[in-house]
Order: sequence, then C-alpha cells, then structure tokens
Amino acid sequence: MRQPSVISRRVAAATVTLVLAAGAAACGPEDSKGGDSGSRAEGKPQKGGTLTVLNRNPQQDFDPARLYTSGGGNVPSLVFRTLTTRNREDGAEGAQVVPDLATDLGTPNKDATVWTYTLKEGLKYEDGTAITSADIKYGIERSFAPELSGGAPYLRDWLIGGADYQGPYKEKKGLDSIEVPDDRTIVFRLNKPEGEFPYLATQTQTTPVPKAKDTGTKYEEHPVASGPYKVVTNENDGERLVLERNPHWSAKTDEERKAYPDRIDVRSGLDSAVINQRLSASQGADSAAVTTDTNLGPAELAKVGSDKKLAARVGTGHFGYTNYIAFNPKVKPFDDPKVRQAISYAVDRTSVINAAGGSSLAEPATTFLPERDFFGHTPYDHFPAGKTGNPEKAKELLKEAGHGKGLTVTLTHSNAKDFQTSPEIATAIQAALKKAGITVKLQGLEDNDYSDTTHDAKRTPGFFLSRWGADWPSGGPFLAPIFDGRQIVKDGSNYNAAFLNDPEVNKEIDEINKLTDLKAAATRWGALDSTIGEKALTVPLFHPVYKRLYGESVKNVVISDWTGVLDVSQVAVK
Repeated sequence: MRQPSVISRRVAAATVTLVLAAGAAACGPEDSKGGDSGSRAEGKPQKGGTLTVLNRNPQQDFDPARLYTSGGGNVPSLVFRTLTTRNREDGAEGAQVVPDLATDLGTPNKDATVWTYTLKEGLKYEDGTAITSADIKYGIERSFAPELSGGAPYLRDWLIGGADYQGPYKEKKGLDSIEVPDDRTIVFRLNKPEGEFPYLATQTQTTPVPKAKDTGTKYEEHPVASGPYKVVTNENDGERLVLERNPHWSAKTDEERKAYPDRIDVRSGLDSAVINQRLSASQGADSAAVTTDTNLGPAELAKVGSDKKLAARVGTGHFGYTNYIAFNPKVKPFDDPKVRQAISYAVDRTSVINAAGGSSLAEPATTFLPERDFFGHTPYDHFPAGKTGNPEKAKELLKEAGHGKGLTVTLTHSNAKDFQTSPEIATAIQAALKKAGITVKLQGLEDNDYSDTTHDAKRTPGFFLSRWGADWPSGGPFLAPIFDGRQIVKDGSNYNAAFLNDPEVNKEIDEINKLTDLKAAATRWGALDSTIGEKALTVPLFHPVYKRLYGESVKNVVISDWTGVLDVSQVAVK
C-alpha cells in the first residue's frame, strides 16, 4: 500500500526536475514577495493575441489521468479544471489552495476520512454539455487504468479499495469509495485521515472526463476541455501544442484563470541557449513569448545584469525544493552518528553555492523544509558549520568516533550538468571535507544510473547527493516520503535512503495528517523537521533560486511559490 505514495514521488521528482533544472520564479528581479505583475510591460492587460511558450520538454501524455497539476509549467491547467486549484497570486499568497470546480475546499467528517464536495452551477465542457460529479468520478477511476499510468497515485493510496482497483476498462464497476448522490455532489471515503485532501484535489486526476468521449490512450490527442482553452493541435506527443478559446468556458465560474490570449502556441524540443537567446532578443512573435521550463544560467545572468532593460524582464523566485547530502546508515562508517555529524560540520556551504551557480541561484540551507511558512519552516542549525565549514569541530567528532587519523569515503553524484547534484558540487564538498581529514572519492554516474542506484534499497550508497521537492506546499509531502518508515520500499523506488523507521516519527506524521487546520499542521511539520534534523540523517545544502526571461510584450506576470513557474493563465500579450 505504501509503494504508490513513493512511486508518486518519483514521478513528482521527474516533473519538478523540469522546473528545477531550468529554474522557476515567483516575482520581479529581486523581489521575493512577488508583486508588481501589472507593470511588467507598459499598458494594462487586454484580451487577444497569441502567447508563445518556448520549452525544452514537450507536453507529453496530455491526459488528465497521466499528469500532475504542476506538470508542464501550468499549461495543463488551461485545459483541465479540477475540484480545487492553487491561488493565482505572486509569491507566498499563491501557495494557498482555493476552490475551482467545487464551491469550497470540501467538507470533512470528524476524523477527515470522508470528504464531500459540491460543484458550482453552470459548469460546461467545450461542446456545451454540462459537467457532472459522475464525470469527475469517472475521470478519477480511469486514472487507475494501467494503460494511463504516470499521474499522481495518492488517490490509489488513500481511497478505500483503491490499491487493487484496475480502472473502468477492466473492472465492471467503479470505486465504491467515490459516491455521486446527485449531479453536483461527490463524496470520497478514505482509508485513513487526510487533512490535506484539499491539496490533493488540485491534482489533474480530479478533472472531469465524459465517459462517452473517452478514447483511452488516444484521449490525449483531443481531451475534452473544462478550462478556458481547448486543444486544436497536438503534434508528436506534445512537441507542439496549440490551444484556442473554449467558447463555453465562463469566467463567472472561474475566479482564478484570466485567459487573456486568444491563442497559445506551445513549442518544445528547443535548446536552452536558443530559448534564452530568443527571449532576450524578443523579436516578432518572441516578444509575446515565455518559457515554463528553462532557467538562466550563471553566464547568462552575468550578461543580463549589465542590461537594465533585460534585467527588468527576469522573474525571480522560489519553488519548494531542497538539495542535500543523503546518508545510508546501513553502510559503514555512516552507521555512526558522529561521522554524520562531522560531515555536517565540515561542509562549506559558500563553496557549494558557488558551485551551484552563485548566490543568485541558490540560498544556504540548514533545515530540510524550505524557508516558507506554509511548509512549516522552523529555523534550526543543529551542527553549525558557519558559511565556510567548521573542520576543527569535525576533526574532534571523528576522533571520538575512532577516526583520529582520518577517514576515506565515497560520494556518489550525478554527472548531469544541472547545478543540482553535479560534479561541481561534489568537488566542492570533497575540498571542504579534506580540511577535516576526510578523503572523499567521487563516484559520478550517468543520470539514469544515478537515479536507479540511489533509489534502489539494495544498492543505496552510504553517502550521496540528493534533492527533494513537494507535490504541494506543505511539510507533509516533504517529510513523509523521506522519513516515514512505512514508505520504505524494498523492491521499487525507495526515497527513505536513511531507512528511518522511528515509531515516534511515524506516529507524529499520522497525527499531523488528521489536522484539517493547515496552519496548525504547518507548525507541527516544522517541529518534526527539527526533531528529525537532530539525527543527522541528511545535510541540507541549499534551496534553489530561479531566474527566467519573458518577452517584452508580456504583461501580468504572476509566478507563485506553489509551482515556481510563470502562470500562463494570467499572462496577457496585448
């Protein structure tokens, strides 16, 4: 039952890596709070025109059963509406969950094992037919079909009977744990308390799908739109995606999506340098262009910094992500907490940040949870290394651990040049630990081999570079997959590299999951983060900062801390 949750993290990690490797943003050039979105280009936003999206990665598997809401840089949310959605505001305000198809965030029963939603009136598909609660039930059920794998499998994990359900193509009946007493009401029955169900309801699996229009694996070619745009072209599995207005979408039922452009042309398969060059030049159609997956690198940032007009077209911000050193205590000498603590003290975060592209692209981290209140961030630094490391304290601990003459270890990392788990960061750690008497041998793996090795419980290295991002803005999807002992997967993708199975930690996770007061839950997640941090099972290194260009004719730039991606539902180009 636990494996689906962990698998979902792998999909999420893959999805977020598109954001991470390319960066993300949440506001103006140096304004981490978001803000002056209407003034990004002269004039007020108006309807009309064509927005061009220039991306590296195609909008593959454009089917609500197979996508994350955050996948593809918000483009799916133009076509697919869900029970709830993210608040379309800059910065931290954008990390709030708000109603979408539903009238509110849902009504839980006393222990948060039953959630009831009521749909708004007047909801319609692109063909003018009414959206019903039965369509949402069917849309969720088809996401369980093996043929449509790839989406977030939380519902498989949370819904009663979900673990064994194979979807409507193989099963004669639907899931009894999803009830639709009438056309506007849908009820979910869960096998455990889940106070964060409103967050889960933002996932594209809650998109309505009319059963009569379901074409199985071909549905991605022309999914039936519930959002402000419909698909008119889908070439080469999302390499080019053209969207035009859905005439039956009504802004009266949708307070979040502005839908200014008449047309959205998504072009993928482009080189990062080409994308940034085109956005920088901002000629012709590119003046009304954005990217949802390509970041500026250090060299490009240096060029931008010398051009005030160009710098004014850079969005800066944060997506919830942490880069860290992971330990596997089953591998010696990392079974000794003093060795892990020594490495924590020895790390030079300044050199690591320089290796990650500099302070414009990375912020030092001493906590696992990113520095945002909605995650429950609680400041702590249990093994203070300062800005450049504390090798003397590290030597002291190594001597106590019986390694007074030094220690030799192997650090596993990816060979990918993405400034996240790269050879440059590994080399910076190698140099810092040498000052503490620790000789570090580097083991660089190609990206697929790196992922397979670090996530295989039988092959997990003792000491490796890792990173983690949450599927929604809460401490839960940050801490549970990495530290909940019940999510250890022996045969499959395992993310609890420390193999921590502490009954007290597991119990606290369960207790927090019962809370429907999200602010109270955040406080508890922060406290749990600090408690786990004392065990020295990871060494937080940095939280990425993201920088992206957009065309000079683009107006109304909104980039929230939920996705860290420029929100194409808010952009105007005329």
